Amino acid sequence: MGKTADLTAVQMAIIDTLKQEGCSQSAVSRHLSGKSVGRKKCGRKRCTMRRGDRTLRKIVEKDRFQTLGDLRKQWTESGVETSRATVYRRVQEMGYRCRIPQVKPLLNQKQRQKRLTWATEKQHWTVAQWSKREMPKCLKSSVKYPQSVMVWGAMSAAGVGPLCFIKGRVNAASYQEILEHFMLPSAEKLYGDEDFIFQHDLAPAHSAKTTGKWFTDHGITVLNWPANSPDLNPIENLWDIVKRKLKDARHNTLDELKAAIEASWASITPQQCHRLIASMPRRIEAVISAKGFPTKY
Repeated sequence: MGKTADLTAVQMAIIDTLKQEGCSQSAVSRHLSGKSVGRKKCGRKRCTMRRGDRTLRKIVEKDRFQTLGDLRKQWTESGVETSRATVYRRVQEMGYRCRIPQVKPLLNQKQRQKRLTWATEKQHWTVAQWSKREMPKCLKSSVKYPQSVMVWGAMSAAGVGPLCFIKGRVNAASYQEILEHFMLPSAEKLYGDEDFIFQHDLAPAHSAKTTGKWFTDHGITVLNWPANSPDLNPIENLWDIVKRKLKDARHNTLDELKAAIEASWASITPQQCHRLIASMPRRIEAVISAKGFPTKY
């Protein structure tokens, strides 16, 4: 009884308000009964049919790199005249999202197989084993065209080593000079007297016979490495961190740029390096799952 009385009181209050607004008794009755005037369904009528939506899906799946303008043009040519906004809504409804495509190295079948074989061989390596690896990499940053600077640096799970600013192109001879004067001090800083495995990619200066002899003469083990595999190298992520920090400031001269790079590099912590090294087992599994194709890393 209490609920009925409350409901009646509410209804009476609504009726009084609507009458004060000038509504007729029939309008008030329709409001209380839940009936509305006009169309039963509110909202804009759907302007495309299911058959047309299926056509759009085929267009999208044929080439995932098309823009909304491209999709609209092809959809119109198929007989469905609609707006760009409608194309966007239908694509969203299909589960697709507009994204800038990631740039990944082009891998042929032989390279993918080598990546897959390499990852399978390293599948059971522990984080401790990956922590025995030193990874160098060069970074090229520009101030304004045509000025630029190239930098060499190395990392391990224990942190980063000293930077080397490079003048000119890197060939086998100049690379070996870098190894002698910067890599060895880095290894001593990061590993002390412990053994380590050195890793670099397959750049011509790295894979030269004289460079291989340099490592042999110094008793340093070099990790075999698959071609076109930056997603397997955590130092790529480290350089991304450095470059993001450089974007926050303007550098008018090369000296300013060098100082900014050194400051950014010096701010990298051993914890950041260790987290990147600890991602290696996941990277390996990603390569295996992708059957050698590029991964999200």
